[in-house]
Amino acid sequence: MTDALDFRELQTLAAEVLGIDPERVQLPLSFARDLAADSLDIVELMMAVEDRYQVALPEDELQRMTSVGDLWDYLLAHHGDRAAGQDAATA
Repeated sequence: MTDALDFRELQTLAAEVLGIDPERVQLPLSFARDLAADSLDIVELMMAVEDRYQVALPEDELQRMTSVGDLWDYLLAHHGDRAAGQDAATA
């Protein structure tokens, strides 16, 4: 069983990496334009997300993730894939 996703947890994680208030991390906002994240900040955030949520963020997906909402949508779609794959392997 996987943990349910909680947007507040993503807000906290992103805020820690980007050095901003968690309330500033909102779905429609752009990492670069609205949250002033440079490419290094974004890489660091994506690594933290991969570690926390146990998901892989392929390079081609990263290029498409320009907003908090893009990242959240990806997490919603892929969170638990690892556990589902393990369940299938043990069945």
